Amino acid sequence: MTCNIVVIVMDTARYRDVFPDDETVAPTLESLAAEGTSFDDAVAPAPWTLPSHASLFTGTYPSKHGAHADHKHLDGNLQTLAEAFAGAGYETVAVSNNTWISDEFGFACGFERFRKTWQYLQADTDLGPVARTNEGRAKVRALARSLFDGNPLVNVLNAIYGQFLRKREDSGARRTNEWIREWLADRDDERPFFCFVNYLEPHLEYRPPRETTERFLPDGTSYDEAMGVPQDAWSYVAGDLDLTEDDFDALRALYRGEIAYLDDRIADLRDALMDTGVWEDTVFVVTGDHGENIGDHGLMDHQYALYETLLHVPLVIHGGPFTSERDDRLVSLTDLAPTLLDAADVDAPAFHKQTQGVSLLADSHGEREHVFAEYLAPQPSMDALSERVGSLSDDVRRYDRALRAVRGDDWKLIRGSDGSNECYHIGSDPGETTNLLSNGADGAVEASAADEDSVEAAHRADTLDNVLDGWLASFDHADPDSDPTMSDATAKRLEDLGYLQK
Repeated sequence: MTCNIVVIVMDTARYRDVFPDDETVAPTLESLAAEGTSFDDAVAPAPWTLPSHASLFTGTYPSKHGAHADHKHLDGNLQTLAEAFAGAGYETVAVSNNTWISDEFGFACGFERFRKTWQYLQADTDLGPVARTNEGRAKVRALARSLFDGNPLVNVLNAIYGQFLRKREDSGARRTNEWIREWLADRDDERPFFCFVNYLEPHLEYRPPRETTERFLPDGTSYDEAMGVPQDAWSYVAGDLDLTEDDFDALRALYRGEIAYLDDRIADLRDALMDTGVWEDTVFVVTGDHGENIGDHGLMDHQYALYETLLHVPLVIHGGPFTSERDDRLVSLTDLAPTLLDAADVDAPAFHKQTQGVSLLADSHGEREHVFAEYLAPQPSMDALSERVGSLSDDVRRYDRALRAVRGDDWKLIRGSDGSNECYHIGSDPGETTNLLSNGADGAVEASAADEDSVEAAHRADTLDNVLDGWLASFDHADPDSDPTMSDATAKRLEDLGYLQK
């Protein structure tokens, strides 16, 4: 069945706040889930933007595609979903609100049009960060030095837009929808299309409008008070910022306000597809690339861990073969690309050969036993973090490690390159509050106490450890030569989003 495909990523959206048990935060997504299929146990393959999007685009895990904190680029040795659709005659377009998802990091491959909303006029030179990260005469000098890189007039317009205009409404969602509506009205409707959208909401910093936020605020906390709570994730992680549980309650309300606001913008995009007459022929996907820690596990933002707060994401698919049902199978976001190719009846043998995901429409899919997640290097590095906040304690430096996780329906193992091991019974401890293992002197996992539950935990951990080893041995790993360089402007923009570079 030939159909249009729209894939929306709600950047930093964790399942528990998109679909909480206590209230409705995202009525549009609730409606789409009721009419389509909600995969309620979807797991991201990585806890932050660049590797998770690379997995979504290639159907592979970070060890195979090689895009992570030590190699910040999706190299061209794997076919992307956009390339597969382009090869089948699809028009391919993307709109990104996150600097990681751009041509500079390898994500434009296969797209005929790639729109970066942080630029008013699309250009290779990006002066917005220069304008935002300098003041007074320093700003004038910085602009003057960069003015003649590319088109000077375009550069000045983009700098003014980035400094004064871009964030007056939101983090780019409204402008994204305006561009897509214009594109839909003008496009050649002889071809089906694949449209990818990264919405930056609800990424830090949380700046939701009052009207979508007030209903989530704790009793006794005003919107202005919540907006006044510090959101410096790295100072908090480093122990230089004290936040109370009331502060985190306020931040969680702002986070839900961001989700509710974005839910409205997703409704607007759905309406644009309806107004142009293509909704009935479109498979419409909404997911998150990863989640967020808002004081959970002593962390903020979405780094240094592989807990479910960062990995359990919403995945709703509407249209085509996805009819009204809830699907509680354990799935990975690596499954999404082969699923969409099957939904559109696109024959892409090269993609299917490379993918580590499995089509959710395939009769052979059945019940998946395990999914995996990887955090192959800390982001930001300890050097970058110490440059930002000063000297780091040993408690913080323990985050200088790689992590891998394997999860079944109820049990999960997180294994660190430092020899650490954590095992959780997700069924009875969904918040991962009790590590059922201690680490022996040689790094081996041991029962945390000599009781029946701990013995079972040690047995489960040993089984999962073997599953993880077997999985890692089952495919060729990427071996990039070096970490690609990025422009100074891009590094500054990423720091503006909270990603420290070094």
